[in-house]
Amino acid sequence: MRVRPGRFEPPLTCMVEAGKNTRLPLIVSFLTVSLFAVSNLPWTLDDYDQAKQAFVSYQMIGQQRWLYQTTPHEGMAGNPKRHSIHHINSKPPAVAWISAGLYEIGRSWDFAWRFPSFAAAVALAFLIFRGARAFGDLPALIALAAFGLNLLSVRLATLVRTDMPLALATFAAGLLMFEKIRTRTLWNMHDRVALFAALTAAMFIKGPVVWAFVLPPLVLYQLRRRWRPDFPSAWSGWTPWIASFALFCLWVITGIRFIDGFYEDVVLIEFAGRFHEGIHRSQPLLFYIPHLLQKFAPWSLLIIGLLVVALRKTKATTGKWLAGFSPEMFFLVAWVAGGIVVMSLIPSKRVDRIFPVVPALCLLLAAQLKAINIVRIRQLAVVTIILAAIFTGAYSGMRMIDGYRNNRDALVKFGREVRQMAAAEHLRYEILPAPDEGLLLYLQRPRFFNEPPVGCNALVVPLDEEPWSSGGFSYRVTVEKKGDEPSSYGFVAPLPPHR
Repeated sequence: MRVRPGRFEPPLTCMVEAGKNTRLPLIVSFLTVSLFAVSNLPWTLDDYDQAKQAFVSYQMIGQQRWLYQTTPHEGMAGNPKRHSIHHINSKPPAVAWISAGLYEIGRSWDFAWRFPSFAAAVALAFLIFRGARAFGDLPALIALAAFGLNLLSVRLATLVRTDMPLALATFAAGLLMFEKIRTRTLWNMHDRVALFAALTAAMFIKGPVVWAFVLPPLVLYQLRRRWRPDFPSAWSGWTPWIASFALFCLWVITGIRFIDGFYEDVVLIEFAGRFHEGIHRSQPLLFYIPHLLQKFAPWSLLIIGLLVVALRKTKATTGKWLAGFSPEMFFLVAWVAGGIVVMSLIPSKRVDRIFPVVPALCLLLAAQLKAINIVRIRQLAVVTIILAAIFTGAYSGMRMIDGYRNNRDALVKFGREVRQMAAAEHLRYEILPAPDEGLLLYLQRPRFFNEPPVGCNALVVPLDEEPWSSGGFSYRVTVEKKGDEPSSYGFVAPLPPHR
């Protein structure tokens, strides 16, 4: 009896399951990237100190200040508790170097300023998904959705800030240690170089704050090994840590030695001032907890719910339950809890500063899903993703609609109109001191002037200050910025003879 060869036909259920496995990650990835791209439209530099960060790369290109820069109010008097008269920029220059390079390539400041955060957000999503694959495909999908569909990620993804690049470098360092624990392998030269690169990048993005997120879990985990010798080591040796800090110290020492105002602005006010009340904005000890619960919802609620389920299933005391943690789970819990505790102990707090904890929370959620065998887990995952997509999508959509409806980018349009007018009429214009630091960048000028310099035949002036509010001047174009800190400006051209 002859049997004719034929193709193997997989069962319909397997084909459907395979389709789901491919379709859901693609949908979540598309939603994530789309929300990252549009949530901050229309783009402005008017909040979250974006103008300060943008001005750094602008000075690099315009004034060749590659290592040390100032804020837009360089040379202006102000509050001596917040800055010296030199107004030295307090952040290391790594992200600004990238923006300056991107500007030289694309000649677009909007692209150069915002792409580093966007690229870091996409890279973080990839790393989280890849790292969570160790817990299974479905937990990895949930981890990806948790990172992409929350209010913090979509808000920071295109802001001109260092938070997203810092979170990428911090997570890369933490993930290296986590992988050593998970795979039970020893550190080699390649691993140490990778850790050194991640730590150095974080140092030159935002300074030693990286230690607040990666040292607590490492210390707690290594201490735990004293009672659990079966736990694999996460310690890489001193070399990556000392070498990265030594390079950062070289930048600091050079700044103290050669840059006027660096010690006051960077060392005393920006760094040491964070640990004292009265200089920066101090917040209550538990400030970050309710903000994380709200801005990381519904994933924060899911993490708490899974914790309750685990406790009920084991029916053990908390101490015995914690003693049963696997090395991976213990490190992830220490990673999240350590970062939150250390950052909470610093008096100066702002919601975006806790963001490097979010990627670790996503990995912790994936680990919980694997550790707890829940019936109808796929249905729970789909429902949570849908709720998160609705919640985050509504937030992004409302922000975008409100921004266009209320003309949030009024200063951006004003700057573009003034530049076009000045170019057409060959005017040399400058800007009088203004509270909106982004105005310099919208008008592409290097600094504010207290008085019109020689050769200046046009001025951008604040309309809510004398004598410009008196009505005795003719303005070619005016603008009014609405919001919590309203302001208005006018363009005087040409200047009257009695100026």
